[in-house]
Amino acid sequence: MDINGPVESTVIEERPGRRRLPPQERRQQIIDGAVAFFAEVGFDGKTRDLAKRLGVTQSLLFNYFATKDELIEAVYEQVYLNRLAPDWPDRLTDRSTPLRDRLLAFYTEYSTLIFQYEWMRIFMSSGLSGAELNRRYLKHLGDVILRPLLGEIEFAARSGGTPTMEDIWNLHGGIVYIGIRQHIYRTPCPDDPSVAITRAVDRFLLAFGVEQG
Repeated sequence: MDINGPVESTVIEERPGRRRLPPQERRQQIIDGAVAFFAEVGFDGKTRDLAKRLGVTQSLLFNYFATKDELIEAVYEQVYLNRLAPDWPDRLTDRSTPLRDRLLAFYTEYSTLIFQYEWMRIFMSSGLSGAELNRRYLKHLGDVILRPLLGEIEFAARSGGTPTMEDIWNLHGGIVYIGIRQHIYRTPCPDDPSVAITRAVDRFLLAFGVEQG
């Protein structure tokens, strides 16, 4: 029996000999385990297999997450939303700091957070399976980060035509692809991606005549 249906029991059952944890700590343990599990097997993975890996019964999973979709939602929040710093929009639009510095600071921090095995694997497997998570995340990213950034590029651009969202996505996708090469294709990548990120940002700004001082 999988966790796609409603809760049938509120009895918390743990494997014999396993330490009982406070509810919030146990919930977080399940989410952490689900992140690692779905990163490895994709969202088609069965919750009974997840429970076995965690050393708990499926009844315990039912107690914390009424459906598999609810568990996946918690994974989405932890893997995607919690890695977007709430102050990034303000920092990216703070014109007291040169635009180049703002872009480099953002992509340095962002790449550190997403160039990780679990983030990349979940992102790719979710996209390939047609899950809604990717579309939701990319819309959220576009609304809170990339669209405000487009406004900053438009304000600073002096040549090369008017920048568009497609231009911003091309810059963003090229940087993210460094992590895809590392964790999906397992091809050689620089230990420190900062040089490649800096070059990508500089080429982008140069194309629109943005002063880089």
